[in-house]
Amino acid sequence: MLVTAKEPDINYVRIERAIQYLEEHFRRQPSLDEVAEHVHLSPFHFQRMFSSWAGVTPKRFLQFLTIDFLKDKLASSKSILEATELAGLSSQSRVYDLFTTLEGVTPQEYRMRGQGIQVSYGIHATPFGMALLGTTERGICWISFITSDEDPKHSIEQMKGHWHNALFREDTFITASLIDRIFYGSQKEAGPLHLFVKGTTFQLKVWEALLRIPMGSVTTYQGVAEAIGQPRAVQAVGSAVGANQLAYLIPCHRVIRKDGVLAEYRWSPARKKGILGWEFGKIEGEN
Repeated sequence: MLVTAKEPDINYVRIERAIQYLEEHFRRQPSLDEVAEHVHLSPFHFQRMFSSWAGVTPKRFLQFLTIDFLKDKLASSKSILEATELAGLSSQSRVYDLFTTLEGVTPQEYRMRGQGIQVSYGIHATPFGMALLGTTERGICWISFITSDEDPKHSIEQMKGHWHNALFREDTFITASLIDRIFYGSQKEAGPLHLFVKGTTFQLKVWEALLRIPMGSVTTYQGVAEAIGQPRAVQAVGSAVGANQLAYLIPCHRVIRKDGVLAEYRWSPARKKGILGWEFGKIEGEN
């Protein structure tokens, strides 16, 4: 199975371990030397690697993930509706934001579970570990992160189960260019990324709302429910957020609990913390 030649995955594995260690021992404020030793790097190389990846020092990164910081973010972040009015659907001003269009399958296609759809897929390195990407002529239909101890075949089988009757072929040439656009390049110069999803009408509304959350902001499940005009459907919103099949592109990682707790993430809580901290670091670097 082919993957791209980029190398961030090995660094991300170390960063993920560092995040977990910092979080577990936050109350006693472990030193840089201690965390570096935990990930088997010298303090100098660990600080340089982490700062290069996150845009901020490990200490500042950890501050982003405290409950008090996230509560402040919730208080200062504009509602999804306000963000939409200011910036337009999925077209924020930040250079790191993605410009996307979302299309759902037709009711007939939904019933047929992808019959007649051709999916090209590949596994590639990203700033947040290895990821499986699937794409069709109508847009990207799958992104899932693969944990370091997971067999990649499991992710491929999950994708095939979701698009049960589609035709699949491995084509890393096609998918590598999309990975580069999503994680390493400027989206606005290349035009919008098209997303092609399979979900219920309610799920599509939720995913469209997630696309409106600007980078560097967070919202709550209640905030998403209000944005789609169904303020009492918080539990259903949570289920729809969890059903997202396009990791990172549809930013379900930007939804947290109202008490500032990050909550679960299907691709591991540590990765959710990593993505949010990385985004906060990029925004801070612009200001």
